[in-house]
Amino acid sequence: MSMKSVVVVPFEPGPSSAVLRRLGPLGVPERWHTVDRSAHAPHLVAVPGDDDEEWVAAALVTARPHTAYLKIVDAVGDVPAAVRAVVAHAHDQGLAQVKWEGWTVSPEAAAAAGFTPLRPPLAQSEGAAGPAAGYVRWLHDEPVTDAETAGSPYPDPPYYGQSTHFSCGAVTALVAQAHAGTLSRDALDREAELTLWRDATNFPACEPVGLGVAVRRAWPSSPVTVHLDTDRPVLLGHYPENEQEWRALLQRTSRTEAGRAGVPVDPEHLSLTAIRDAIGRREHVLLLVSLAAMQGFDVPHWVLCHGVVPGAVVIEDPWANAATGDTWVDAHLLPVPDRSLDTMSNMATGGTGAAGAGDAGDASDAWDPAGRFRGAVVIGRP
Repeated sequence: MSMKSVVVVPFEPGPSSAVLRRLGPLGVPERWHTVDRSAHAPHLVAVPGDDDEEWVAAALVTARPHTAYLKIVDAVGDVPAAVRAVVAHAHDQGLAQVKWEGWTVSPEAAAAAGFTPLRPPLAQSEGAAGPAAGYVRWLHDEPVTDAETAGSPYPDPPYYGQSTHFSCGAVTALVAQAHAGTLSRDALDREAELTLWRDATNFPACEPVGLGVAVRRAWPSSPVTVHLDTDRPVLLGHYPENEQEWRALLQRTSRTEAGRAGVPVDPEHLSLTAIRDAIGRREHVLLLVSLAAMQGFDVPHWVLCHGVVPGAVVIEDPWANAATGDTWVDAHLLPVPDRSLDTMSNMATGGTGAAGAGDAGDASDAWDPAGRFRGAVVIGRP
């Protein structure tokens, strides 16, 4: 479909509402207004009729900032035409992927449009009730290089939404092990989540060394390497000084335990090239990032890096922000451009999160060590 036959306009209440009510089934346009989607750049991708004025199809499209995908919330009117228009729009932006929330589309209609089903989530993060189904269409010719592509019965990791605001580190480790086949998917539940978190926590966050030690304790046959390019305590800048002191003591204890357990702590900066190489070796990378770029608030958060596509790393994010219309469909198989991921994981040593979401420099492997660190836990093959 030519972009000349596609109309792209911001999604705002106004003159388009009557058109959408005409095109859409009962309740669909209403759902589009139930949350404030403005943080995810909501826009309408529409197909005009022969007179180039009245629309015959439209789709509500959103995406997390600084990512490499578009998400169709719903398509109305001539649905195949609307979806073709979204795919053309995504191609025009050089994106890696289009997703489609399964509120109204059938599996047959999604398949006819070139989409494959996402495996339903094992759990959804607190308050983020997304659709029961979702679909994805990759836009590049090369297959996704994934940590479990070769010979795995599960080429994609399961999606599991964290049940608390603080257990993301434990969830990413559990999902990585379920993806590797080291943990049964049936065993990935809230008890497993909280049990691993309890062993890894620095109250309430999981810092890199403590998380790596907890993973090694839980799965002694899995090689674990912690990457942390600072010897200072991390993730403590927002606490009062008296609370920083005892958490810093626990982080020093974690380093002692890492030595006893045979978990190496690599003090060199982990580059994006090294992350890609680890995934190519079928390893899983638990990466500490800030949510400032994707969600608008500077909170430290663990994600799982498990796949690569041209120009982007594919992650699992165990948290979805229901307040912005974010769902598990956004967070599952989420492609993040290398430069964006590099910036998100450039964490402030004395603060809570990362550098701003602006230009990260000319090379994704460039590094300014002053006051910054990168924290990761790499889990190898058993």
